[in-house]
Amino acid sequence: MTAPTAPVLVAGVDTSTQSCKVRVTDATTGRLVRFGQAKHPDGTSVNPDAWWKAFLEAAEQAGGLDDVAAIAVGGQQHGMVLLDANGAVIRDALLWNDTRSAPQAADLIRELGKAPAEGDEPAGDDESTIEVRGKQRWVKAVGSSPVASYTLTKVAWVAENEPENAGRIAAICLPHDWLSWRIAGFGPVAPGEDAHLDALFTDRSDASGTSYFDAASNEYRLDLLDMALGRHDVILPNVLGPAETAPVKADPAIAGGKVEGGCLIAPGGGDNAMASFGLSMGVGDVSVSLGTSGVAAAIAENPVYDLTGAISGFADCTGHFLPLACTINGSRILDAGRHALDADYDELAKLAFASQPGAGGITLIPYFDGERTPNRPNDTARLEGLTLENTTRENLARAFVEGLLCSQRDCIELVRALGANIDRILLIGGGAKSAAVRQLAPAVFGMDVTLPATDEYVAIGAARQAAWALAAHADASAQPPAWEISIEGRETGEPTPEVYEAYARRRG
Repeated sequence: MTAPTAPVLVAGVDTSTQSCKVRVTDATTGRLVRFGQAKHPDGTSVNPDAWWKAFLEAAEQAGGLDDVAAIAVGGQQHGMVLLDANGAVIRDALLWNDTRSAPQAADLIRELGKAPAEGDEPAGDDESTIEVRGKQRWVKAVGSSPVASYTLTKVAWVAENEPENAGRIAAICLPHDWLSWRIAGFGPVAPGEDAHLDALFTDRSDASGTSYFDAASNEYRLDLLDMALGRHDVILPNVLGPAETAPVKADPAIAGGKVEGGCLIAPGGGDNAMASFGLSMGVGDVSVSLGTSGVAAAIAENPVYDLTGAISGFADCTGHFLPLACTINGSRILDAGRHALDADYDELAKLAFASQPGAGGITLIPYFDGERTPNRPNDTARLEGLTLENTTRENLARAFVEGLLCSQRDCIELVRALGANIDRILLIGGGAKSAAVRQLAPAVFGMDVTLPATDEYVAIGAARQAAWALAAHADASAQPPAWEISIEGRETGEPTPEVYEAYARRRG
């Protein structure tokens, strides 16, 4: 009797804001084989070495990667990692949720908008017209208008505030680029040695969130980098196609040591694109992901240009596009409610259910850490409509849940306004575990909500890409593997448009 053939294994890595997760997966079926996780430091400015240590710890928890034939990394977008000529990190990485570069974002918009109007652009030289014109030009150039989250604005902040560090920059990359490069065996070297910065690589989805890459033409816009840094003689990661593999393999001490030919490294990608790939999303689907941030993302076959700058015209990780709206404040809104009411998640839900739609007239505008959608980096949260009569724990709990959902409804409406068909909303992320969020979402969103099983969809998407790249390495015509996604159910509810209307009126 012939012994069964051992499955081919791939690994998907999710290097997120909060932690690193490593998912070892059957390349054919998508079945979870092993899993590991390790925490990242808190804060909006982090030494990337912490990500490397967390990856090694998570990989060890997952039973090691010696038997993995391909690996891909999905990661938090926009984070700025600066390397010197020796491959050493110059300063702590500024993460997507670091808003110190808001003034630089405004300056970049103003700079591009200064030139006289052409064609259908608004004419005039007053500040508001220059700002509108600048946003439109940025959107046409790279799909999105700069906000404090994006990499380019952070580079501009360093150039303005840390000129000595700016002068040392030899390469600029993103968190997932840097971790992939380290997995390949690269890192800091002694002066005079080759750091192999030219081995850095990325993909369209993550590069499209930098503000200096045009996903429609697949080209870096060095002129825009020059605008922020004052030069463009720096190395930027090579942008690989969706199923390409990097020209290097994983360090056998890290992954693939027991695999013939070693472990291939796929392009990886931004976390939102990887999550959509892990969910096998198609045109007509919108995912609402409630993690540290809140994100509404749709799949589009063609580039999307929102000339107001509210929608980010990113790429996905398959060759299509991923228009999305992102809030800085996501599931942590629930955490703030729990802390204020001294309640756990179950009690917060029970309190919210004991209230009525509209929370007795109380509305939470949940911009605790400033906000990206709408672009209000210096704003704070506020409760409106409080009276002596309605200030109860039940109403406050309901207001926190409805505030979170209304902020995501803002994102959904922006995506819809660009003409995207929304046939299905998939609710994912840590915040989707809340019973209150799940049950109240259909009422606030105004349509049914599909609930994929709670899982690590960024890591699943990265593993699926690794499996695709592995197959394409042998056959260029290979398509992504069809992995089954478990759907827990669908929530329905009577729409409560008055809740969102009150929120929209009060947030201004």
